[in-house]
Amino acid sequence: MKQFCGSARLFTVLAAMTIFLFPARVHAGEPGYSVGLGFEFASGEYGTGIRTDSLYVPFTAAVYPTERLDFSLEIPFIYQSTSAVVAGQFMGMQGQPAGTGSVMAAMGGSGLRTSAPAESVGTSQYGLGDVKLRAGYVLYTEEKYVPAIRPNLYVKFPTADKNRFLGTGAFDGGFAVELTKWFGDWFADGEVGYTLQGKSSVVAVKDYLYYYAGGGYQLTERLRPMLFVKGSSPTVEGASPLLEARLRVRYQLTEHTGIDGYLAKGIEKASPDYGTGLALSYEF
Repeated sequence: MKQFCGSARLFTVLAAMTIFLFPARVHAGEPGYSVGLGFEFASGEYGTGIRTDSLYVPFTAAVYPTERLDFSLEIPFIYQSTSAVVAGQFMGMQGQPAGTGSVMAAMGGSGLRTSAPAESVGTSQYGLGDVKLRAGYVLYTEEKYVPAIRPNLYVKFPTADKNRFLGTGAFDGGFAVELTKWFGDWFADGEVGYTLQGKSSVVAVKDYLYYYAGGGYQLTERLRPMLFVKGSSPTVEGASPLLEARLRVRYQLTEHTGIDGYLAKGIEKASPDYGTGLALSYEF
């Protein structure tokens, strides 16, 4: 019955995505495209008492059928130094979401929090991560006193090997609303969303609320430093919340090429102690 309920909720998300985006496709014009490649590192104990270092290398392809509508597909490669956690969840170059990846098994106490046997928990793992499909639509463009409003939806496909603790082995779905507002050269950006997680035999996952908020300054035509906090309610049963701060810098190398980097510091123990990332993107 629980499996059926999880499938029904995922179907609801997919149906909402179809209904929500269909009108925009009717008016689609000349599409735009972009590709990106990132490299991210995070390290922490996540409440398990065992330090896990994780590498997350996502390839992203996006298409923009109209100025308001966008679709993106992320295909990540993951490495983690132990099997104490299911790595990859609280990474990602973009501000959203804290939970579109796999789940960090970070609990309030100590001890192992995945189903990995004690004798093999120190074994490193690597392979394909969970593939994510996202869609967003700018419902309302920015005005003098009103921010831009962009609802978005996503689905996570269980392509990661749960036996290697690279994923939960279940479909996830989520929805969120992003708000953006410029004040001269300053800007503010934030998002709040909710994730529906599929049942997993690897770790006791639960649905959760996620968010990020922050802003930045357009220092030059090409350089934009930003400061964000991002977090979520507990993603697994008995866990603590997730929260971290990120200093992020965006630099436009050429008209079509951009580079994006960040430094992160965990605030809650369910988050990585520290992390860093760098990504290169190209727009056609």
